[in-house]
Amino acid sequence: MNDKSELLQQLKIDRNSPPESTGIKIWQLILAVIVCVALAIWLTLEFLVPSNSVTASSGVVASTSVNQNPANVEQANQPAKVLENKSILNSSGYITARRMATVSSEVMGLITEVNVEEGMNVEQGQILARLDDAIAQVNFDYAVAQIAVLEARRKSTIANLDEAKSAYQRVLKNTYSSDAERTRAFATQQSLLANLESADADLLLAKIEVRRQQERLDDHTIRAPFSGVVTQKNAQPGEIVAPSSAGGGFTRTGICTIVDMSSLEIEVDVNEAFIGRVYPGQKVEATLDAYPDWLIPASVIATIPTADRAKATVQVRIKIESSDPRILPDMGVKVGFLKE
Repeated sequence: MNDKSELLQQLKIDRNSPPESTGIKIWQLILAVIVCVALAIWLTLEFLVPSNSVTASSGVVASTSVNQNPANVEQANQPAKVLENKSILNSSGYITARRMATVSSEVMGLITEVNVEEGMNVEQGQILARLDDAIAQVNFDYAVAQIAVLEARRKSTIANLDEAKSAYQRVLKNTYSSDAERTRAFATQQSLLANLESADADLLLAKIEVRRQQERLDDHTIRAPFSGVVTQKNAQPGEIVAPSSAGGGFTRTGICTIVDMSSLEIEVDVNEAFIGRVYPGQKVEATLDAYPDWLIPASVIATIPTADRAKATVQVRIKIESSDPRILPDMGVKVGFLKE
């Protein structure tokens, strides 16, 4: 009986006792973290340490080979040179041309010929375009004809004057001539002298008129004011050029735009708080946005003696020391003002 009661006691479930935990123990979680950390350290040592050791060993081999050559010992022991930044101020701006002109005519007229295209090099005095000059040519021919008429009139006056002088001399020598005849001959001579002076004045005026009409005629031929490159072509044959106003769709104010590439320079805006670091003749290194690896030597020309109130900046003109066809107007540029 005692054995049976003991067995029954063993089979009895005690509902007051706390249930056994079946989840992850705290010590198990800590152990898992430690294993992960150890695994990470092992992977780091496995993949990084060998490359470093190879680098170190290669450095040893290199130093050994250098030591074997006495000529390279001094070069190997020198430290690597570090490029130090010599600029004391940086700014940005644009390439500008000091000589740039939109070429037009002084008179209004119909364009009959345009001899330029974009990108063309032109020389000073080269014909760029022509206007219809039919009326101007007629006026010029009329002025030339007036000179011919006045020259013939002057020759007639000179002939009459010579005759009047001879008649006056005869009257003076004759003893039978009256005082009235002498007076009349003298008056005729003086009148013809006055007519000759008037003819000379008219002839001079006619020559001036010819020059004026010549200038008017030349205004219908448009020439390059200076040597440069055509950057814009603004007109075509058949259109009307009117420099005073734009007019309609077929009326132009200019023929083309010419830029003197030898007059290119850099204009940058410098904060007025740092303008004291800039002075004329200061060396500058410029870099075009299009060619960031190309250093362009330059120098400060002048500081414009006025400030922009809105931006609190002062404009600085910079001279480009070396000309290059890659430098174009209105390109973006960054500059560094160098130390003295």
